[in-house]
Amino acid sequence: MENNNTNFNNPTPQFVNPQFNQQGGQMPLPNSTAVLVLGILSIVTCFCYGIIGIILGIIALILASKATTLYKENPNAYLLASYNNMKGGKICAIIGLCLSGLYIIFIIAYILIIGAALTAMPWDMMKH
Repeated sequence: MENNNTNFNNPTPQFVNPQFNQQGGQMPLPNSTAVLVLGILSIVTCFCYGIIGIILGIIALILASKATTLYKENPNAYLLASYNNMKGGKICAIIGLCLSGLYIIFIIAYILIIGAALTAMPWDMMKH
């Protein structure tokens, strides 16, 4: 008796592509969840002097642009839900970048106002 490597209990062939799932052969968009998480974190961390929010927002926008080009090349290969997650993350990243930029401008203005106030004080009169 020869071995055919057929398993009658499991009718699924052994050559199935692991990247495709049961939802019509579509797979999630790469880095869509990462874009969403980084976008949300850029909003949350925008008040850490703006630097962390800007870094996370820029990373999220770069990943979102790569994912957008992948989706536009072949939209039938990816899940619409993962594309929507990526769009939401991109919007969050833009909001996080704006808030971080405004916070940096606020900190610079605050330092300039305090510096101007301290230089206008009569320091030589306070020695006596």
